[in-house]
Amino acid sequence: MNAPSRVLLADDDRAIRESLERALQLEGYEVRTAADGVQALASVHREPVDLLVLDVMMPGVDGLGVCRVLRAEGDRTPILMLTARVETPDRVAGLDAGADDYLAKPFELDELLARLRALLRRAAPVVEGEGGEPPIRVGDLRIEPGARRVWRGGREVDLSKTEFDLLELLARNAGIVLDHATIYDRIWGYDFGPESKNLAVYISYLRRKLEPAGSAPLIQTVRGVGYTIRPQ
Repeated sequence: MNAPSRVLLADDDRAIRESLERALQLEGYEVRTAADGVQALASVHREPVDLLVLDVMMPGVDGLGVCRVLRAEGDRTPILMLTARVETPDRVAGLDAGADDYLAKPFELDELLARLRALLRRAAPVVEGEGGEPPIRVGDLRIEPGARRVWRGGREVDLSKTEFDLLELLARNAGIVLDHATIYDRIWGYDFGPESKNLAVYISYLRRKLEPAGSAPLIQTVRGVGYTIRPQ
């Protein structure tokens, strides 16, 4: 029997923290809680977890601060950010800090659970055959799936888990337009519907990293349908 996944939940709202703790425990997770960013960092440093759920707005060190500290330390534990801020710049700030996913309050418990499952699936170790999988190449883009490393035109690009998974999906289907529902299902394991802006934010963030000023566009938008990668 597999050991339960360990989750650290950090939120300064006691009612939210306690209700989510109970809900996650009922789903079989081993849950630790923290009331602020300082407690969250101390808890992770004391004993690693499999997943972090961080509220953005916390006193002292906020969720973004926790995320930045952990990423600066080389900690790649999946992080889901919870926030009442829903504007695109706020989502991008979370991605800039190194978060893997972003969920706006108020949210449905089923959606939160689906995102946690998807993050844990993507974080699971990949067992490769001898010699590993060959690189994926699309134009001057090179992806090494086993090492989870990416280069564009000889320049290595640092990506979060979710960014890498999204880019790998598009690259494996180069030239094919993937619709929004397919991408949501393959990456998040859940279709968040036409009102969700998560996918657009991640595409924008990938473009910022992969298409600096002067470089050829790589990811193409097919309006009303989805996205594709086409070699130039």
